[in-house]
Amino acid sequence: MVATDVDGTLIDRAEQVSPRTRAVVKALIDDGVHFVLATGRPPRWIDPVVAGLGYPPLCVCGNGAVVYDSAADRILHSNSLDVDDLAWLAELAERVLPGCGLAAERVGETAHDAATPQFVSSPEYQHAWLNPDDTQVARREVIATPAIKMLIRLPGVASADMRAALDPHLDGRADLTYSTDNGLIELSAPGVTKASGLAMVAERLGVEHRDIIAFGDMPNDVPMLRLAGHGVAMGNAHPEAVAAADEITGTNAEDGVAQVLERWWAS
Repeated sequence: MVATDVDGTLIDRAEQVSPRTRAVVKALIDDGVHFVLATGRPPRWIDPVVAGLGYPPLCVCGNGAVVYDSAADRILHSNSLDVDDLAWLAELAERVLPGCGLAAERVGETAHDAATPQFVSSPEYQHAWLNPDDTQVARREVIATPAIKMLIRLPGVASADMRAALDPHLDGRADLTYSTDNGLIELSAPGVTKASGLAMVAERLGVEHRDIIAFGDMPNDVPMLRLAGHGVAMGNAHPEAVAAADEITGTNAEDGVAQVLERWWAS
């Protein structure tokens, strides 16, 4: 099985799947190899990647909290923080990181399930990137419904410094990671990482962990890179991802994923 992160890894700086990458992914799929996306993105942000690949894979979304079948547009599994934990985490974050904004990511039964707003944020929350599907609500409403992850934003502060401040206080009630250095950290239910999500997919497909090649670039990819039989960090990767990997490839702008996969699958 080949598993890859999306942003900063599979797609280039223009957020596109290059023709070279698309061709080698098609070659490995044609050879009967499972191909899986493992991303911090929610299911509703998978469509452009599927279009770029020309193939709808199984996806580990939300940093491992969700397993999503993009072919059937169906959430197969989700693991959420409950309301009590969200309330505790919100109070902790606001005490340890004064001035922070809070947001919550939720899922329904499909990628674009409209039964409830899927991304909600408090008025203090400033986005780290363009997010046109945000619903701004009162702070109490952010934590009123179970969520696959809580996002904590503090502009002007490094994500690593935010993690260092909050992590010692979590007391095992959440897993903390980040996928951008731009003042944003993400909390999931305890034990939920890209590795836990990928392990669930591997079991579903009957694949041993030693037979997984995984690609990533940020701290949220570290558990997955360690789980895989062969973990590959991108040339543009964060030092923590580099340290966890068995190999360093080219950057995402240099088709680093394809550079490795072409050893086994001709494009």
